[in-house]
Amino acid sequence: MRVFIDSSALAKLYIEEAGSAETETTLRGATVLGVSALCVPEVVSAMNRRRREARLAKGQYGSAKDRFLDDMGDADVLPLSSSIVDRSIAILERNALRASDAVHIASALDWRCDLFVSGDARQIAAAGKAGLKTRKV
Repeated sequence: MRVFIDSSALAKLYIEEAGSAETETTLRGATVLGVSALCVPEVVSAMNRRRREARLAKGQYGSAKDRFLDDMGDADVLPLSSSIVDRSIAILERNALRASDAVHIASALDWRCDLFVSGDARQIAAAGKAGLKTRKV
């Protein structure tokens, strides 16, 4: 199964929080994992924020970041293309979303995923409206 995961859900694999176990279970069924290129800095940003908030120790941060970057070597990391930009604009015109959320949905559509996974309810609703099968974690 081609599973596309956005940053809000993917971060749950490296930072223990609500939905972490469900995210792990969902990804076990993936034969290939797709992410937007935006996902990489977004997940590292989430890790850094938790480190600044002292919710993630420096050593935990380093270990989590290394695992994450290693895992991204096995994923399809989709570059920001003109078709994804065009599609994200159309998604933004039909939904109240952040730009990055629309880019993730547009990337998933372009990649033709079987399942779109996110931790964001508004993004899940917009992805479903765009025709994607979704799972909120």
